[in-house]
Amino acid sequence: MEHEAPIHELELFGLIIPFNLSNILMITVSSVIVFLLAVLCTRTLAMKPTGVQNFIEWVVDFVRGIIKSNMDWHEGARFHILGLTLIMYIFVSNMLGLPFAITVNHELWWKSPTADPVITLTLSAMIIILTNVYAVKLNGFKKYGKGFFEPIPVMFPFKVVEEFANTLTLGLRLYGNIYAGEILLGMLASAGAASILGGVLSFIPLLAWQGFSIFVGAIQSFIFIMLTMVYMAHKVSHDH
Repeated sequence: MEHEAPIHELELFGLIIPFNLSNILMITVSSVIVFLLAVLCTRTLAMKPTGVQNFIEWVVDFVRGIIKSNMDWHEGARFHILGLTLIMYIFVSNMLGLPFAITVNHELWWKSPTADPVITLTLSAMIIILTNVYAVKLNGFKKYGKGFFEPIPVMFPFKVVEEFANTLTLGLRLYGNIYAGEILLGMLASAGAASILGGVLSFIPLLAWQGFSIFVGAIQSFIFIMLTMVYMAHKVSHDH
């Protein structure tokens, strides 16, 4: 299970900037898969949905339900596409590393992108920044700034810490669950490859953990979207 990330260094204005080529590859693969799924599910829309259209309509309704459970639809409708994109992208990303991993010269190239904290923390930082941007856009800067001092002015430092805490918990929760799942799958696969007996004994646990990891990946994508809409509601909803 020992491997390194394929790191490429780029010199820019005298600075050495490292790039994880595996992350770039897997982000691209996830994006392409989500795009192709969206095109496949919507290319032949009909009043009476059949086949893959049923799937995409179920996802659309599912995300709508998440939004409605946290804020009024009049306020939350603008976040529908955001939620739809996130849940599909994160679910696909969670699944990529489950069937197999590809290692070349002790460098891990194929994995779930969400098994890397850089990716998950970047996603969570993007969400927290978006919540604050929409808070200013919809409520005005004065009302937005006032929210950091409510209900009493002494709350200001705690509200600032809360923004960073939300970023960390949102990103690290996703990373921890997906990374742990892939580590255990790798250990079971290594045990199976060591010998015929090991392969026989590890087959059922490996199959069971594969199924459980699919469940965990689905749950984690749901939790990420749910918390995204919770944070957004607290920033833009007049009821919070």
